[in-house]
Amino acid sequence: MKSLPTSERVLAPDLARGFALLLVALAHTASIFLGNSPGVDQTPQGLERPYFVGLFVFVHACALPLFGMMLGYGMVQFADRQLALGESWPRTRGVLLRRHAWLLVFGAVDGVLFFSGDVLGAYGVIGVVFTLLLLRRSKGFYRLPAFYLVFALCYLSVLMYLVLSGNSGDAPVPSPEDKSSLAPTYGDALGERLVEWPSITMVLLPSILFVWVGAWAAKKRFLEEPNRKILLVGVFGGFGVAIAGALPMGLFAGDYLGFDTDTAGFAKLLYEGAGVFGAIGYLSLFGLIGMAVGKRRRGVVVTAISALGQRTLSAYLFQSVAWLILAPPFMLGLGGQEKDPTFVAAACGLGVWLLSVVVAYWMHRKGYRGPAEILVRKLAYR
Repeated sequence: MKSLPTSERVLAPDLARGFALLLVALAHTASIFLGNSPGVDQTPQGLERPYFVGLFVFVHACALPLFGMMLGYGMVQFADRQLALGESWPRTRGVLLRRHAWLLVFGAVDGVLFFSGDVLGAYGVIGVVFTLLLLRRSKGFYRLPAFYLVFALCYLSVLMYLVLSGNSGDAPVPSPEDKSSLAPTYGDALGERLVEWPSITMVLLPSILFVWVGAWAAKKRFLEEPNRKILLVGVFGGFGVAIAGALPMGLFAGDYLGFDTDTAGFAKLLYEGAGVFGAIGYLSLFGLIGMAVGKRRRGVVVTAISALGQRTLSAYLFQSVAWLILAPPFMLGLGGQEKDPTFVAAACGLGVWLLSVVVAYWMHRKGYRGPAEILVRKLAYR
């Protein structure tokens, strides 16, 4: 099996992966530090109010779909390149199956020992299923995600009607308690994660739809052969739908609106469903950035974020370890702060991401791969 030299990699997917890790960091710290999912303070004050609007519209709704799309995009890129280089499909399929089987193992370790909201386990299962059942289908089969997006628009339209015609009230923002984040000892947290991680993994399995959309985009060479007009439609159309769908929930979380219990539930479904379009907006935006940068000399910021995108697995696992050190009461105890817990969470998420960008840039300059990527390669490429 042959790896693609860094100099020959398409910029946009790596940029999108690197940026997606920031969205993941902000979403996860909100949940862990505030002790609920997706991470909200029921009585926001001052600047917390507009921050929650932005968090729900541009982060909570988009992080998971964008991560899933990049998984699907990468699978198609890898398979197509190996076949173009003369590798047989059974050999390529075997590598993909082993890679995602080990991703499930990594996810289990991460989800039980560090952070129960881990997505690696679910993506490992999805990767195996996608490789076996969907990856080598005909081009016509890859058009089905377009019908899924049309159905999603209809679904969101119904939910929007239910929210707009719903009743005001004083219901709390739907945010189930994150028990493992609130546990007083590591042993208690471990016990909670043994229960939480398998159930969260099962809940995340429908993300195969996001993976399928990303694979469809890869088949269309959305980022390798970018079309400016299509990318602009993706940016404005994707973000337009995402903002419209997530804004009611954002305003609700920011305490600008009040809903009754039923309407609050519809608003939550609406913002969750709109996230796939926000991910399309982000993907298109990085496609435009990739076009603008092109083959010319890249600045430090672009190089560093794309270097992080090339080491996504290592960076993701690093985040989980960082949250365990920073948040719980039995470690540094920054979670659950009485003063400005929202911005403590945001600062930790941004800080850990920036640190990972700096380290990735240093590794890029030294020619080092990510340690998790090296391990997965050794396990899968045998």
